[in-house]
Amino acid sequence: METIFAVLAAQFPPLEAAREDGLLCAGGDLRVERLLAAYSRGIFPWYEAGLPILWWAPDPRCILPLENFHLPARSARALRQKPFELTFNAAFGRVIRACAQSRTPNGGTWLTPEMIEAYERLHSMGFAHSVEAWREGELAGGLYGVGFARVFFGESMFHFVSEASRAALAGLVSLLRMRGVTLLDCQQETPHIMKMGGGLLPREDFAQKLREALVPPVVPASGDRLPSTDHVFCGGEIHEVPDEEVWQPWRERYDYSLSSGAWASRS
Repeated sequence: METIFAVLAAQFPPLEAAREDGLLCAGGDLRVERLLAAYSRGIFPWYEAGLPILWWAPDPRCILPLENFHLPARSARALRQKPFELTFNAAFGRVIRACAQSRTPNGGTWLTPEMIEAYERLHSMGFAHSVEAWREGELAGGLYGVGFARVFFGESMFHFVSEASRAALAGLVSLLRMRGVTLLDCQQETPHIMKMGGGLLPREDFAQKLREALVPPVVPASGDRLPSTDHVFCGGEIHEVPDEEVWQPWRERYDYSLSSGAWASRS
């Protein structure tokens, strides 16, 4: 039986139907199941107040290969001299609201109250996550996105203090490496991301990488059928996978240790 995610994902047009600017379709809602179905196909919502929900699948797609990530020399030097304290999922609501303060060219914001509420629902279920950068107990910057399986979809970042968003991104990359993530999606090209190792992929290549990131890497050596299975929609195909791997939320919380230079689970 197909999951609700597969059913909802199939309601979106094929990715190649997107306009040249990446707009795929309009309408629908922001319930958790639809958002997860959209992300599983490489589709994300982006619109302003007063417009219908717009769904996007840009071509090319901006990604940040974890092995290519690097900080600009000046940023790396500044962060060594005065590092930030980093946390994971410690202040999601504050982070997304700070990101909403960023304005679009016409003075609006794409993070409408409806969008904020939707991503907070995703966060409460373990599918949306934030990295916070702190200085002297004050929130200095951060980022948030959607993460499940072996993929993270970066949504937005902000800073109140210079270099704080870069510190949060460096922390995210370290955490994703630790979790075995294979794809960090940045959606659209920005000078900020490209300076730190970002690259562009044709949409078809991105969809293939997404399919690979959503299929569990562990297969029984004997080739025997696993006793308990379900199905998950992965970029155009239905894959049979173990129940525990289907939409597994990330509920862990971490703190970054400056002394060890690594993330540690928060007890």
